[in-house]
Amino acid sequence: MFNNNTTEKKSAVEMVNSTNVISKETKIVGDIDASGNIRIEGHLEGLVQSKTKIVIGDSAIIIGNISSPDAEISGKVEGEVHCSGTLYLNKTAIVTGNITTQKLVVENGAVFNGKCQMTSSSQSLVISKSNQSEEQPKKQIASL
Repeated sequence: MFNNNTTEKKSAVEMVNSTNVISKETKIVGDIDASGNIRIEGHLEGLVQSKTKIVIGDSAIIIGNISSPDAEISGKVEGEVHCSGTLYLNKTAIVTGNITTQKLVVENGAVFNGKCQMTSSSQSLVISKSNQSEEQPKKQIASL
């Protein structure tokens, strides 16, 4: 009578459409990995990952890396930011760290200290828990 497939699909849709909120008075030390949207207004030390969108509010302080398809930053972030889609830096944003994104929108007044790499949609983004960048292979130059 009942189709379990429909129930499973509905649960997946609800999970993706859900929004997780970390309020202004909250401090978290640890990593967050969510399937739905995340809105952070508080203080977080750790890795933040979402399969949809991350919003960093005006009052938020993030010390750690961020990874999602889309992100909007209005608060302070100290760490790497990886977006496979669009990254918005609002006028109150302060980002200290490298950015990797496909599209970047920066409002007048936003502060960004780091390197920015623009990627194509076909490139995959990899995020690590440390802020240390991986060493690029060194090119050897032959002596003539």
